[in-house]
Amino acid sequence: MSDALPPPEVTGWKAKLFGRAIHIYFALSRGMTMGVRAACFDAEGRLFLVRHSYMSGWYMPGGGVERHETVMQALEKELREEGNLRMTGPPQLFHVYLNKAASNRDHVVFYRVTVEQTEPRKSDWEIVECGFFPLDALPPGTTKATLRRLKELEGDVPPSHYW
Repeated sequence: MSDALPPPEVTGWKAKLFGRAIHIYFALSRGMTMGVRAACFDAEGRLFLVRHSYMSGWYMPGGGVERHETVMQALEKELREEGNLRMTGPPQLFHVYLNKAASNRDHVVFYRVTVEQTEPRKSDWEIVECGFFPLDALPPGTTKATLRRLKELEGDVPPSHYW
């Protein structure tokens, strides 16, 4: 048994300073990025996809989680911005993936949601095309990752841990 005394409890401004220093250390040493993406289905069971101006292929809508933003806030924002979509029910968390294609520290939180489009989305500098597609008639150029996620959602294959 040791005769050493436990360290004194740190309170007040010292505790706040210590806590902030620890957060900064972890942000620098263990920093990661996080994004959200969703398989968005309308009432007819069609899947919503977007085509970006800066990447080839058709993707499920999504984007990064910003500082001071919850994952749910990011999901709502991205669906609104990329498709004028509104969730009509609670989103179902499907899986969290490591996206090594982006970096060794990027994670994607993937949801399945039912949505409605509040108005058609016009093309702009980010999204050049978007729309709802029947699952048996997805557009040419639908990305391999999108197709893999759909197989996982259907239960055809177990979820991967990598995007």
